[in-house]
Amino acid sequence: MISSIKATVPTATINGSDSIFRKRLLSPTQRSLFLPPLQVDSSSKSEFSLSRPLHISNVSCFEPVRVQKSLIKCKAYEAEQSQPIEREEAKSAAAQKVKIGIYFATWWALNVVFNIYNKKVLNAYPYPWLTSTLSLACGSLMMLISWATRIAEPPNTDLEFWKTLFPVAVAHTIGHVAATVSMSKVAVSFTHIIKSGEPAFSVLVSRFLLGETFPLPVYMSLVPIIGGCALAAVTELNFNMIGFMGAMISNLAFVFRNIFSKKGMKGKSVSGMNYYACLSILSLLILTPFAIAVEGPQLWAAGYKTAMSQIGPQFIWWVAAQSIFYHLYNQVSYMSLDEISPLTFSIGNTMKRISVIVSSIIIFHTPVQPINALGAAIAILGTFLYSQVNYLCFLHLKYGCLYLTDGCMF
Repeated sequence: MISSIKATVPTATINGSDSIFRKRLLSPTQRSLFLPPLQVDSSSKSEFSLSRPLHISNVSCFEPVRVQKSLIKCKAYEAEQSQPIEREEAKSAAAQKVKIGIYFATWWALNVVFNIYNKKVLNAYPYPWLTSTLSLACGSLMMLISWATRIAEPPNTDLEFWKTLFPVAVAHTIGHVAATVSMSKVAVSFTHIIKSGEPAFSVLVSRFLLGETFPLPVYMSLVPIIGGCALAAVTELNFNMIGFMGAMISNLAFVFRNIFSKKGMKGKSVSGMNYYACLSILSLLILTPFAIAVEGPQLWAAGYKTAMSQIGPQFIWWVAAQSIFYHLYNQVSYMSLDEISPLTFSIGNTMKRISVIVSSIIIFHTPVQPINALGAAIAILGTFLYSQVNYLCFLHLKYGCLYLTDGCMF
């Protein structure tokens, strides 16, 4: 074929039927895919005519453009996608740690404040049965108001729940009153030193009454607990047998409370906060008639006049504070059980006793001999060791691991 295309022509105009023909065959998008772009120069006046034949020497420019698909590496994509997930998990873990820290700090602070005001009330008004009743009454009233106003979601309970809760409430009532009686007779620090021996009662009751057996390390961890409590009791300057026996009875009662709670409350869908609220209400109903029978309104009225004459209106604030803070610190401790493991809770309970003992000695200027402080330290250290050994033995029995490998802790 003969070509009539001039080499100097950079532009072209297409006239007439050729324009219509191209529009019918190819859309603008299709034309752009098959034809290379033309450089248009507005100054040129040359024309590209269809009246003469056109010779095409190379058709490679008309071949379809092959679009190479980029390869997507799945591993890189998954890594990029996993980074936000890992960051969210890290943030969630950090938030959980902060939440547990707030629980512990609040628990310890409320417990310290309660013990201080409770001791002040008992020094001015030595009626532990009424003081214990007021503590339970205040907590029960607070929770009933919270349920009525929907500040807290009321629990879904039935008659079977309250039947199961009854032995737990009896043990809780005895333990609460016995601890209050103890603090009315001896120093707060001494009561808590004796109460740190509760693990020993737990093992002994489980062994001889329930027939449970424990590994040798658990029994060995009881030696410093018993020895430390004995040393602290012998060297206590203001020793009182009623105060000592009250703390011991409190330990025994709380052990039975825990046993009844574990056996009877399995499968009960009640939160820790509501569980303690129900426990307080039932304990109040149990305690009130006994408090009236043991002390009675006449002694309460005479003691109130004496306290008001010696302390003044501030005494009413002391009673209200010890009642409110008693419920709050117990409520926070039960709420924390929903968030942390039993081992973490035991460690927190040990640290709580240390904070209470130290703060009460400082505030009430309790005289402490070095040998007495040594006994307290040994008992508290034994409690800490017991919680560690008991948990590790539990892991060993459950998972059969002894070393820090394959996710095992012991």
